[in-house]
Amino acid sequence: MTNDDRLFLITGATGRTGVGTVNLLLERGHGVRALVHREDGRSRALADAGAEIAVADLHDLDAVTAAVRGVTGAYLCHPILPGLIEATACFARAATGAGVRSVVNMSQISARPDAGSDAAREHWQGERLLDRTGLLTAHIRPTFFAEWLSLWWERRDGEGHLRLPFGDGRHAPIAAVDQSYVIAALLLDPEPHDRAVHTLHGPIELDHHDIARTMSRTLGIPVRYEPISVEEFASAMTERGMHPHTVQHLSNVAVDYRNGVFAGTNDNVERIGHRVPLSVEQFTVAHQHDFEVSGPYYVPAS
Repeated sequence: MTNDDRLFLITGATGRTGVGTVNLLLERGHGVRALVHREDGRSRALADAGAEIAVADLHDLDAVTAAVRGVTGAYLCHPILPGLIEATACFARAATGAGVRSVVNMSQISARPDAGSDAAREHWQGERLLDRTGLLTAHIRPTFFAEWLSLWWERRDGEGHLRLPFGDGRHAPIAAVDQSYVIAALLLDPEPHDRAVHTLHGPIELDHHDIARTMSRTLGIPVRYEPISVEEFASAMTERGMHPHTVQHLSNVAVDYRNGVFAGTNDNVERIGHRVPLSVEQFTVAHQHDFEVSGPYYVPAS
């Protein structure tokens, strides 16, 4: 435990990186205010763990102003949906007015001014907006989450299938829990990372054929990667009712992925978060129950 009296605001607190960050800070004895969209079982679990719960929409200036009151540092995370720039501006205005000292901003590895994805361009603009405030600001840009493997996974006839539009591109999948260690570390020691952009990768760069072979060995069943077109991927997402903004984003980052934008690896998780990141094999073992059934977004065979 610590006598530290700092209070940290975690937005997207029931999301994959948010819940991990809340729990890490609480375990280390820090005060946490968890910003959620609604009270439900997930927010109650955070409250039971010791977090203060704030129900607010990131686009509601009055609600965000109340949420940042007394906060030392904040983690800002917006879903891949319209409104990121407005939410970032709302947060920046509220945070600077309340005397918040620092922010860790969840961006993405494809963020750049000429990106094909609308969301990627908005993330780049959001970074620049925060850089122009008086907040100590650090941006994290993860490659594809390891959780993608379970979300887009199909379990069929005792076999696993990954039908995705990534060609022979490569990346080092990064688990959300590993990102939480980096976020917590940046919140606790923001000064060395002011205006820094940290890309986050897992330990081993693989293509999806490699990933399928690794998962097959780990799960003990045949697992196949089946490359599909971006058009088939977009059509499947649309049929599943995904927001057009999300479909446009994921279709364009699939092209980025093929072009190497998501590739590479580094030691940022270990260097900043003081944690060895999970490999695909370790992630699959830890989440083995998720691979017993098909994920919610799998692309069915035609």
